[in-house]
This record gives sequence, C-alpha cells and structure tokens, in this order.
Amino acid sequence: MNVLQVSAEIFPLLKTGGLADVAGALPQALNAAGCEVRVLLPGFAPILADLQGAKLLTTLHAPWGEMVALRQGRLTSLGLQAYVIDVPTLYHRAGSPYADEQGQPFTDNDRRFALLGWVAARLTAGLDSAWQPRVVHSHDWHAALAGAYLAYLPPQRQRVASVYTVHNLAYQGLFAPRHFFELGLPASAFAVDGLEFHGQLSFMKAGLYYADHITTVSPTYAREIQTPEQGCGLDGLLRTRAADLSGILNGVDEAVWDPAHDAALAARYDARNPEGKKQCKAELQRLLGLSVAADAPLFGVVSRLTEQKGLHLVLGVIDELIARGGQLVVLGAGDAALQTAFAERAKAHPASVSVRIGYDEPYAHQIFGATDVTLVPSRFEPCGLTQMYGLKYGSLPLVHRVGGLADTVMDCSLENLAEGSANGFVFSEFDVPSLSRAVARAFALYDQPAQWRKVRARAMRQRLDWSQAASQYLALYQRLCH
Repeated sequence: MNVLQVSAEIFPLLKTGGLADVAGALPQALNAAGCEVRVLLPGFAPILADLQGAKLLTTLHAPWGEMVALRQGRLTSLGLQAYVIDVPTLYHRAGSPYADEQGQPFTDNDRRFALLGWVAARLTAGLDSAWQPRVVHSHDWHAALAGAYLAYLPPQRQRVASVYTVHNLAYQGLFAPRHFFELGLPASAFAVDGLEFHGQLSFMKAGLYYADHITTVSPTYAREIQTPEQGCGLDGLLRTRAADLSGILNGVDEAVWDPAHDAALAARYDARNPEGKKQCKAELQRLLGLSVAADAPLFGVVSRLTEQKGLHLVLGVIDELIARGGQLVVLGAGDAALQTAFAERAKAHPASVSVRIGYDEPYAHQIFGATDVTLVPSRFEPCGLTQMYGLKYGSLPLVHRVGGLADTVMDCSLENLAEGSANGFVFSEFDVPSLSRAVARAFALYDQPAQWRKVRARAMRQRLDWSQAASQYLALYQRLCH
C-alpha cells in the first residue's frame, strides 16, 4: 500500500521535538510491515542537503502565485524516497523552522506550511505519474490542510484516504482570517464546519474536520482531548468525531535508542548485563564535576524548559532531593525565567546539580545512560518519548499521570511491585507535594538495591519498538481504503 507521510520535520535531519522522531521512525516500521512509504517535506537546508539523486519532478504556481519547485530523491540518512518542496525564499532562513532568531513566528507561516497539504493533494491527483498514494498521513498543524485540499479535489478514479495525527493539540496553527484567501480553498471552507475557529483561521481544526480518520499518540490522550480541560477549545468537534478518533501509542526507534549499541555512551549495557550503566554514571558525574558517588541516586531532565513540562515543580523539590543525597542533571532550553532558576541552583550546588541550556542529542543519550531516574512531570503529555527512552536505558521514569505517561509507566506501589507490573513512579496531582512524595518513593526503592535492579530489568525488557504501532496504522489504512 502506497502511503504518503507529510510532516514539517524529520529526525535525524531536522528536529525540534518528538514529532521529528516519529516522522523518522514510523515510515521505516510501516515499510517493514509491507507498505511503500514516501515522505513529503519542506525544503529546509538540511533536508535538501541529504536528498540523494534529486531530480526536479515539476514546478507549480502556489495559490498565491509563488513559483514552487518539487524535487524527488532519496534521503540518504533514512533510506526513504522523498518529495521536497524547494522554495528558498520560504525555507532558507535564520532561526528555527518556525520562528526567527528572536523566537517570533514567521509572519508567512501560513504559506510556508499550507504548501505541505497543497502539494500532498496534487500528488494524489497524479503529479507523479509513476507513484500515487492510497493514503495521505499528515502530522500536526503544519500538515493539517492536506485533508481540506483533498476534500475539494475533483472526484478521482481511486479514492485516497486521509489520516491526521495530532501530536500536541495545544499548537494549533492559528492565523488572521485574511490569510485564508491566500490558500486557494473555496470560500465555503471558511466556516464553522471547516477552518474557521472563533474568527481565526485554524490549520489544526482543518485537520480534525476534514480527515477521514484522526489519530493521536496515546490512548489516554485520545480520551483527554475530548474534555474541556485538555481539548484546547476543540473538544466539542473531537467529541462529534469520536468514532473516527483513536489513540495509537508511539514507539521508540531502536536503531537510535538502544543502550546495547549506543556509541554515545561510555559503556554499553542491556537488561541482562547492566554493569555498563555504573560506568556511564561515574563517567557523567566526573565529566560534570558532580560528586562521583555510586550510591547517590542521579535524576535526569531532558526537556523543553516550560511550565507545561512541569519544570517549576522540579525546582520545588531540588532542595529536598539534594538533602536526601541525590543529584540532578538537566538538559533543555525554553522559558528564560526557568533557565535562570535552574542555572542558579547549579551554581549554588555544583557537586549535586548540573544544568546545560540548549539541546545536544549525544549528551541526551549520555544522560539516559547515566541516570537512575528520568523526571517527566508534565502538566499534559500527548505521548512522551522521554519516559520511553528512560525505560529503555534503565532510568526509571517519574511521571505525572497524564496522556502517554499514564499509558507507559506503572507506579512502584506495593501492589504493583508484588504483581510485577511496576516500572517507575507516578503522581496524580500536579503540585509540588505530590511530586515530592513520588521522589520519596524513588529514594525508598533505591535504598533496596535488589528490588531496584528487579524493577529496572523489567523496565528495560519492555517492548517499546514501532512494530505494534505500525501494525495498528496498517490495519487502519486497510480499513479506510476498503
């Protein structure tokens, strides 16, 4: 089955978050399950640089008149066939894929990402005479217009199904209504039953309204987004589409995340032979100037530093963590006040706390390899990959009971320990006292080395690869196409 995956970023070429990890790993898993997946991406410089054997498939005029070159080739880093939208004036800019160097969103982001959906629809209509998709699978608001453009194409000989995956409902792609008229959609599409959202143009709403089926990245998050608390104003629409909404839990790309073969680690290890983890811990402690103490539980944070990620809660337990003899290593960037607060704690306690502002992929691997506990206290978390990386690397996740965190982590309560399901630490109320009690449970288990090793081995043996998700997506595609 031919599947076109549409996304704004893809690991390892361009990454700002978990979306890129999914966009890079899911096509490989689907191909292994019997699909033929091609990807459609914007022409950011790292993506074009990786495009091997690129040929100009066609040139087009965008709905607003701009010349668009569509290139086709093979992404060397991923071994995937790709279509890349090459418009240097739109994609070759300083800053991030979405914002300038001052962090301000580009004022023409509607055009930059509308092209993903617009070109996807034209590929279903025969733009590439040698290959046409049966399914267009678009990801997050950047690619959300694919379903809308498909809905307004002339009838085709072969029906093309559209699947839209929500990775984070909070980021919706909202624009002033005047931008609608640049998109080449009929005026009737700017309506309550369409792209209009409280007077604005919403890419996210387009994806939710027009796709044949909506998926999101965990079963719990699929339920949560149908509530006013986590529906971000779209819960009513999601409830009306409940029959066409499902949660499929993300997986871990084991070609990238595997402590038995991870070149970034000081030593390799696995669940059967975990001794290398001690070496990883000692090496990271030494490298960061922390006290080299095997008996000090080492907690890790690899995250955007934002309130949504619950990092203000972590600040509220640092003193307790240090007083108990623990250590903390942080990697991330985001809110300036949080960055400053963490940096100040590291300066005040250099033997116990290390903070690095920014993101460094190999260093993230080293943190998971060295730490005993991975902190993921998010206010909401659609799926979360961080806790899965923690499980894979034997760094027991300590999480808030929401979204995919609730679907993947079982608390080390007495009953869960007794029945053999415990693999981490979970707290329910989003406040410092609840996090503090979970931290205390982590210290209590760490003081029982035999029990800790047993739970850690169970966590590391969990099946977290993409094969199960790929089989669920394939079954969905087949159902939609018949």
